[in-house]
Amino acid sequence: MDLLLQVLINGILQGGLYAIVALGLALVWGVLNIVNLAHGAFIMLGAYISWYSFQWLHLDPFLGLPLTAVLMFCVGYAIQRGILNLIVRSPMFNTLLITFGMEVVLTYLAQLVFSADFRTINPDYSGQNVTLGGLTIPLVRLAACLMAIALTLIMWYFLLRTRLGRAIRATAQNLSAARLYGVEPRHLYAVTFGLGLALAGAAGGLYGTVSQINPYIGATLTAKSFAIAIIGGLDTPLGVIAGGLILGLIESLTTLYIGPTYADVASFGVLVLVLIVRPTGLLGRTA
Repeated sequence: MDLLLQVLINGILQGGLYAIVALGLALVWGVLNIVNLAHGAFIMLGAYISWYSFQWLHLDPFLGLPLTAVLMFCVGYAIQRGILNLIVRSPMFNTLLITFGMEVVLTYLAQLVFSADFRTINPDYSGQNVTLGGLTIPLVRLAACLMAIALTLIMWYFLLRTRLGRAIRATAQNLSAARLYGVEPRHLYAVTFGLGLALAGAAGGLYGTVSQINPYIGATLTAKSFAIAIIGGLDTPLGVIAGGLILGLIESLTTLYIGPTYADVASFGVLVLVLIVRPTGLLGRTA
């Protein structure tokens, strides 16, 4: 029983981190209808920014997240305004091609600039644990999970309660009506994509505290982000939290009872099941 509880705790901690990993993709997909195949590569870029700010500027990885998020927001705004806005209303296949090309370019540029060496962000407290009822909780994983859930809830509040958030949701639901109320789509799309990349950058910074960084982590993170967004639904950030927790628990339990080789098989098996039973996701609105 103690082993099972420890595995469940690990799954919850991993699932909280997965939520922030997928949130940027879900935001861009739900609002702009852009399936960003380069999402994982941008997470990787955010992880390297956090690593360099930790190594060179000696910023705590959690305190350095705002810097990473701001830099990634600027990158996202420029990409959407200069490139993706040109084809935002074209068939989805065009955006798939462009974002896939970005993923390939970013991956090989990262290998050229950063090398293929594995790197980790190790603050002084990285080896400390919290003991609760006989269960061991790594302090860094706990902090990363709580920070990820906090950022997800902040984004939920932003979309529901702020003027800009309501404009983003209105544009996603009815572009013509949003224009009648004075929304400028090109700027709003760029802001939305920038927010998606800011979240990806924050996710990369948190990911670097609990796992190794290399230029090739992007493809796996993109695949997991797709699974989480589809399982939870694109309508609300709370669905992304649910999808992340479900995926984290499934991977942990599969690793315990079957083996680590089958963790991804089980996760994507659940994805297929959700697509068959409830295509809009567990918390998504049905048509």
